[in-house]
Amino acid sequence: MTWYHGLERIVRENEPLARYTWLGVGGSARYFCIPTQVEQIQEIVHRCRAHECPWKVLGDGANVLVRDEGFSGVVIHLDPKRFGNVIFDGETVRVGSALDLPDLVRRTVSAGLSGLEGLAGIPGTVGGALCMNAGGKFGEIGRSVTNVTLVDELGDLQTWGKERLQFGYRHSNLKGCIVVESVFRLARKLADEVSGRYREVWEFKKQTQPSAENTAGCMFKNPVGHSAGALIDRAGLKGFTCGGASVSAQHANFLVAARNATASDILNLAHHVQQQVLERFDVRLEFEVDVW
Repeated sequence: MTWYHGLERIVRENEPLARYTWLGVGGSARYFCIPTQVEQIQEIVHRCRAHECPWKVLGDGANVLVRDEGFSGVVIHLDPKRFGNVIFDGETVRVGSALDLPDLVRRTVSAGLSGLEGLAGIPGTVGGALCMNAGGKFGEIGRSVTNVTLVDELGDLQTWGKERLQFGYRHSNLKGCIVVESVFRLARKLADEVSGRYREVWEFKKQTQPSAENTAGCMFKNPVGHSAGALIDRAGLKGFTCGGASVSAQHANFLVAARNATASDILNLAHHVQQQVLERFDVRLEFEVDVW
């Protein structure tokens, strides 16, 4: 009898993960679960704990690099049809965690609601964005959320209010939990004003980032007082190639995966970039991308 007895309809074995990530590289998950109910999420976590099996949550794979060896534990991928809802109630928006963040941003902009338009051009799911407090120079998602319903690391279903939520630079206290639903409090503004700001941010991203290529967004966090991209650029690494991976010529903090790239190519390139920046500027770059 397997650990997932009774859950066979939502569990796959040895599922390739490359197809689920923006980089399009990496190995397989030993177990791949697609729960359609909150109770199934809880049951999966309970069984993982009982069998001492590690687990991770995979949303849209926009900020994930899976090693070529894959992941030997359980990957939980929430069914977007069940967990991709969005409900508007005045200036409040209730959102399922599997909804694409760009979809949520577009919908709020169309509704004349301000607060998320600064996230234009950021890929991923709402749940993943909350866990890492996705954002940039135009704003962060954590500023607008009022409460989050989640399954914690013990498998318990909880709702955390704003007073319990903690958001920092590319960090939140939601890591280690499975976000199920979240509520955002936005501000009513003139539709032209909100959409104008959205287009401004989107155009900036399109002009400065390699959005048409296989990347995982910014590879490194910005060190205090520095821009990671600027440091990599000053180190003369734009366009530098390692196997099927290269430093973007458009934005140096983006590593681009060619069709023949492997996860090892990307990691080797990332480590080379880290070493060069450390040697030249005595600054240690930390990964922003989640490496499995």
